[in-house]
Amino acid sequence: MLITKYWRLLSIICFVMFGVSCSIEQNNVTSNAYHNLTAHFNGYYYALEKTREVENIILKGLDDDHNQVLRLFPKLDTTLAKSYAKDTEEIIKMASISIQRHPNSKWVDDNYIQVGLARLYSCDFQNATLTFKYVNTKSRDKDVRHIALIHLARTFTENAEYDKAEEAFRFLEKEQLNKINAKNFYLEKAYHYQVRNDYDNMVRNLALADSLLVRADRKGRIYFIVGQVYQKLGFGSEAYNYYRKCLSTNPEYEIDFYARLNMAQVARLDDSKDVRTIRKQFIKLLADVKNQEFLDKIYYEFGEFERKQGHLKEAIENYKLSAHAGKSKRIQGSAFLRMGELNFDSLKKYSLAKAYYDSAIGALPKDIENYDVIKKRQEVLGEFVTYTETIQLQDSLLYLATLDSVTVRNKLDSAFALKAKKAEPGKKKKKRNGESANNQSNPFFQTQSTTTSDWYFGNPSAVALGESEFQRIWGTIELADNWRRSNKSTTITIASDQQTISEGKTEVAVTTEKKENVDEVGKIFKLLPKTDEQKKAALTQIEEAYFKLGDLYFLKLNERENASISYEKLLERFPDTEYEPEVLYKLYLISREKNDGKSERFVSVLKEKYPNSTFTKVLLNPDYLKETSVAAEKQKLIYKQAYESYQAGNLRESQEKIQQALTLGETGFTSQLELLSILITGKTEDVTKYQYELGEFIKKYPDDPLKPYADNLLASSKVFLEKVERAKGIRFSNVSSEPHRFVLVYKNTNKINDKVSEATESFNKTYFRDKKLNTTNLVFHDDYVLTIVTDFPDRLSAVNYFDKFTLEAGSNKTLSSHKFDTFVITKNNFDIFYRTKALDEYLTFFDRNYKKENQ
Repeated sequence: MLITKYWRLLSIICFVMFGVSCSIEQNNVTSNAYHNLTAHFNGYYYALEKTREVENIILKGLDDDHNQVLRLFPKLDTTLAKSYAKDTEEIIKMASISIQRHPNSKWVDDNYIQVGLARLYSCDFQNATLTFKYVNTKSRDKDVRHIALIHLARTFTENAEYDKAEEAFRFLEKEQLNKINAKNFYLEKAYHYQVRNDYDNMVRNLALADSLLVRADRKGRIYFIVGQVYQKLGFGSEAYNYYRKCLSTNPEYEIDFYARLNMAQVARLDDSKDVRTIRKQFIKLLADVKNQEFLDKIYYEFGEFERKQGHLKEAIENYKLSAHAGKSKRIQGSAFLRMGELNFDSLKKYSLAKAYYDSAIGALPKDIENYDVIKKRQEVLGEFVTYTETIQLQDSLLYLATLDSVTVRNKLDSAFALKAKKAEPGKKKKKRNGESANNQSNPFFQTQSTTTSDWYFGNPSAVALGESEFQRIWGTIELADNWRRSNKSTTITIASDQQTISEGKTEVAVTTEKKENVDEVGKIFKLLPKTDEQKKAALTQIEEAYFKLGDLYFLKLNERENASISYEKLLERFPDTEYEPEVLYKLYLISREKNDGKSERFVSVLKEKYPNSTFTKVLLNPDYLKETSVAAEKQKLIYKQAYESYQAGNLRESQEKIQQALTLGETGFTSQLELLSILITGKTEDVTKYQYELGEFIKKYPDDPLKPYADNLLASSKVFLEKVERAKGIRFSNVSSEPHRFVLVYKNTNKINDKVSEATESFNKTYFRDKKLNTTNLVFHDDYVLTIVTDFPDRLSAVNYFDKFTLEAGSNKTLSSHKFDTFVITKNNFDIFYRTKALDEYLTFFDRNYKKENQ
């Protein structure tokens, strides 16, 4: 009984002590132990687990493009944040309860860190910043303060506040960080520089983090990124070493795969043994069944490898396989582009190059590097092919015209037989494999794409082009001295066709093909230039093609070396060409730009052979333009400068240049100068004077091509005056203290009402959660719809909302991809605005009375 009473008493004492320790006011060993234990496992632990779940969701949303430098961390996205909004709310709830119930525990600061992370991951950067700053200010644990500052720097980076992030990094550099914080500091700093495209500083910080990394940090991925950066910066050996370090960590499969590919790109190949080793690696990658979805990438890199070794044939074969081995448009387009470049620059097969460039532009995304340059070359290649094929066609025809008919026929028969022989394996393969009809329409499956003959008649498309060009100039001409042979051939063909009907489909097909060849031969015979007049016309076409080819290189492709070659070939073949003065002048410009010492030779020839040429006089005397009709060319140059000044807002400077150009005299370009002067008047003088000068211009130049443009300017000006007059009858009140509304105006035809409302509500929740704003849509009239945000208590709060919305709208896909008018308006003014439909008038009122406050 005594023992029982003792245990009862002990239990009561423990219960009382336990109850006392639960009190948040107590500060003894028992109380602290209790609060630390429960704060850790009842709040912080569950918040931390939820945070890790959210981080995994964000990590899974990372869309890696291994052809570009991979991101160290995923970019936070408001759309993705909606998918885990409940989780971030749960994190804040768990951590907050722990803070409230156990304010004296050592886990309070850690719970605040979880709250800050939840706000950061939900893209609530403003509140995340406040939370991390609070921890940095209040915490007594320096390691926790460092953690808060590291996350604060990340918040600034994500919110594009780069100067503030740099300031946080500079402070942390002076602090003594533990290993984990030091590692995270270097990684966050590297990510900051990656976002800003500062790859040099990025890789420096990753190198500092290297020794601190553990396997959980995905070391292989980080080493791969470092290798990518070094490769991008041109340090091949360093890139190779990091790719090798990446492989040593046994990374995830895709990283492993691309690391091996990139190693082949940066490997130093000092002898043929190294080349064979790399080639075996590619073959091994192709044979691995796990790489089926990467075949296009492997073939492309194999092609790149062969191209760098100078093996163009093997490179093109691999590019072809790459283009048809996968679904990636970027890789397919890059493969087509490489084949186009090789056929254009190295193999000089311009028809084939054009076809590949067409396919490349159809597949490549517009964000690829140098897309505009690629597009420009593709656009001029059609014209380029016309000139080069004209030269080939006319040269071939002139050569055949020097031979007797039998020899010509033998050569043509041989050419067509060779073409048929090359096409035959493809036909057999098609019959055997049952290829789809879609391949027939692809230019890379057609016979003409596979021909390697430099002779013109090996290219059917070129022959057809030449035939149409000949008929355009000369019409249909009978070749009288061969009429018997032509008739005989036709008769034999018809008889042969009739005879083979009973001998099976194969012989019928063969005979039909022979008949087609005979028809082609007959067409070519008709194209042969027999008379002196026809030969002269053929040479004229060649001469003109060489000149235009040189201009294409010089003016459109900006390829000076190729332009020089074309011009010099022209002078070599046609020493008396009418283009010689202009060609010599352009060769002089190219030579002077290259500084190769040849420019004086071209000047000497110009002065000796063409002393009275305009180009010679311009070369010797730049002021010559003022004294001749070439003044118009000088005026064009000055006009370009004047227009650039006009666009830049330097109206006085622009007007001075116009007056300078007009002093050169009356030319065909004077009207252009005068119209630009009138446009300046419209910006600097009264509108009535502007309209008067436009009217005088129309009277002075009734037949000028610029007259319709002047008519439109005058009509638009009159409409504007009418609107101004109408606006005088509409009176909006300028009151600051009344409640305001924010309004977006956009076209009804866009059908984006719901999207705009969602985007606006999302903006309100992110930046004005505490304002309790409402969003509604309202049809303005048949053409426009309004999205209205209500209500703001006064002008200042409405203008602040307008400024913030305007600043953030550019980063929203819905808002940045459509045109909007935005403004703030009082309720009374809105009633007038909606009743009168006076959109333009209110926008003018808004610009005058609201925008000037922020200037």
